[in-house]
Amino acid sequence: MKLVFFLCLFFLFLNCEDKQTKKKVIPKATVTEKKKTVKKDTVIEPEREFPKLNSKSAMAFFLEYDKHHKENKVRLTTDFGTIDILLYNETKFHRSNFIFLTKQKYFNDTQFYRVINNYIVQAGNSDDRKTARKRAHIGRYLLPPDTKRGFKHDRGAVSMPSSEINNPYKLASPFEFFIVQQKGGAHFLDGDYTIFGKVVRGMDVVDKIAAVETDDGDWPDKNIYIRNAEIIN
Repeated sequence: MKLVFFLCLFFLFLNCEDKQTKKKVIPKATVTEKKKTVKKDTVIEPEREFPKLNSKSAMAFFLEYDKHHKENKVRLTTDFGTIDILLYNETKFHRSNFIFLTKQKYFNDTQFYRVINNYIVQAGNSDDRKTARKRAHIGRYLLPPDTKRGFKHDRGAVSMPSSEINNPYKLASPFEFFIVQQKGGAHFLDGDYTIFGKVVRGMDVVDKIAAVETDDGDWPDKNIYIRNAEIIN
């Protein structure tokens, strides 16, 4: 009788163990919280072809630029026709600056913003924000005058105006230029402004621009654009 009792107790114990084992192997869905990784948008600026210029670095930059960029002719395509300019090698910094800005397409879509008939037409600025952005990208700098090369402000002379800032040394504003349209020249400007080239073709276009109606600030009533500036042979 005891034997039967112990056998029953033994089988009962095995049955309980079996149930506990089955409970342990039942798979459970485990919820693993994955941390969301938020990727920040990184703006990678393209490598600059040239350093951002300032008045301290500009002279060294253009001195080196002059060694590798010997072009000296630029064609301006304007709303009134084309103007071809020969740049003087003697004024190397101003020539290099003009070639550099031409290759950077700075002059494209700038305007003849100051026009005085029988005197000058002045260009290289604009009331468009795009021009301001171009200047900011290139850098803020001035060029020293180079007025003792023997060039005169004859008709067709291409010269560089002084900056509008407090400027007792008449440092040149590198983004702008003027062409003497006055018959007989404007020689009272000699010695104050750097002549760095001359118009070799297209003075009839300059005359057309000079003849337009302007407001009290000498800005043409209808904007006159330089549509394209390019290096020519």
